[in-house]
Amino acid sequence: MSSYAASTPARAPALPLLLAETPHVFRLHFGRHVPRARAKVGAGRPVLVLPGFLANDRSTRMLRAGLAEAGFDAHGWGMGRNLGVRADTLDRIDALARRIAANNPAPLTIVGWSLGGLIAREYAKRAPDRIARVVTLGSPFSGDLRANNAWRLYEWVARHPVDAPPIDCRLAEKPPVETIALWSGRDGVVCAASARGERGEVDRERELQCSHLGFALDPQAIDAVIETVAA
Repeated sequence: MSSYAASTPARAPALPLLLAETPHVFRLHFGRHVPRARAKVGAGRPVLVLPGFLANDRSTRMLRAGLAEAGFDAHGWGMGRNLGVRADTLDRIDALARRIAANNPAPLTIVGWSLGGLIAREYAKRAPDRIARVVTLGSPFSGDLRANNAWRLYEWVARHPVDAPPIDCRLAEKPPVETIALWSGRDGVVCAASARGERGEVDRERELQCSHLGFALDPQAIDAVIETVAA
């Protein structure tokens, strides 16, 4: 049955799911990548990985290592900790995409985790000619922007309401490139419906069995990202 068949009001994940995220915080910052033999499906194609809110390139190192093992040319964003959308965020992503293209002219795939996925979708609308596809990981692009457990902290850190960022954006509008949403019913931060999207907001969606932090950590989730990027 389609994931869209049953529609329920979007609301933030329940407290037990949020609490289940806490054991993964240590792994996110201090866990070590365990090398794995992976099929070389990437053929050197470039992939840019954008971190989630309050995360940085260290937070996505395991995901990028997995992509590299699979033969992709994997890049971090190199902008430190993601403290929210700024007026120059898309300009900085554009400069990064151009630097990557200077060394690897193949169309770029952007994998965006949580807030990183929202940034990826908006950049792909701005520069669709240089983007192959966008893959979002637990990104709350659909429906109520407060159907998550992070919006209050986001507004305090970023200094703007979640529905009034300092860039012109229409989050639910699908970019004019292939757009795939990976989401999880075990996500303790973002409502599953918000990360899955509605028909017309994505080209494809896929349910994973991981926590919100697990999108960047769990081997099965990393395998799913590789499969999605390689398809």
